[in-house]
Amino acid sequence: MSRRPVPQILFAQRGLLCLITIIFLGPVVWLITTAYKPAVDIFSFPPVFTFAPTLDNFRGAIRHFDIVHLLESSLIISIGSALLSLLLGIPSGYALARARNPAAINLAYFFLAIRTVPPVATLIPFYIIMRDVGLLGTWWAVILLNTTLNTAFVVWMMFSYFRALPRDMEEAALTDGCTQLGSFVRVALPLVKPGVIACALLCIMFSWNDFLFPAFLTRSEAKPISVALLTAFGTKDISWGTLGALAHFSTLPIVLLALFLNRYFVQGLTRGWH
Repeated sequence: MSRRPVPQILFAQRGLLCLITIIFLGPVVWLITTAYKPAVDIFSFPPVFTFAPTLDNFRGAIRHFDIVHLLESSLIISIGSALLSLLLGIPSGYALARARNPAAINLAYFFLAIRTVPPVATLIPFYIIMRDVGLLGTWWAVILLNTTLNTAFVVWMMFSYFRALPRDMEEAALTDGCTQLGSFVRVALPLVKPGVIACALLCIMFSWNDFLFPAFLTRSEAKPISVALLTAFGTKDISWGTLGALAHFSTLPIVLLALFLNRYFVQGLTRGWH
């Protein structure tokens, strides 16, 4: 017979969770409201919590930045690197999960170790490589670098998902005359669809929020919106209103995508880790 939680303890736990949430979301709320504040209210002291909303910051951001092109660059880099990472990482994770060699799990841990390498440590070698092959300054330079790091993450994740799947259905398909590739595509892959969606969403988020690689590996015409946020920082001051407006364009697409795929995302993160 399970004991019911004490109401006072339950109230204290929920109150603590609400307090932690408010602390962590405070800067986000401040940045969002800053985009709608007039300049005089942004720098008022003490801070004002009631103000007349304005869209001047958004008009200024649209006037000084090519928002459509910035979002296009972010989408191309994020989706391109995610597709390549899934194309390489899913079959590799499946091969490791179905390998009979005991060393396969050590190789999976090796891929996980690759993802833990500090990104700045790979910047100079990739910069030289992209310069030598003529891709420096293009979207491909960032796509290939993100693919290198994200593929290692996808391999590790999909290795766990495929390893948790029973082999019975795949063996039955092989008995019925299906090839190993057909068994992978028709049987194993549909069963890990939530995991694939979770990996895709995480890869898109990693690339979308990346600043370091696009800042150094792309030219102005190929820079994503994450790099454009830096231009709100001047030599003498910071355009907080412009920064808040750009932050809307930078966060809303990825937040909407996460909300749309939330059900698959949660399933993908909670399944396969056995």
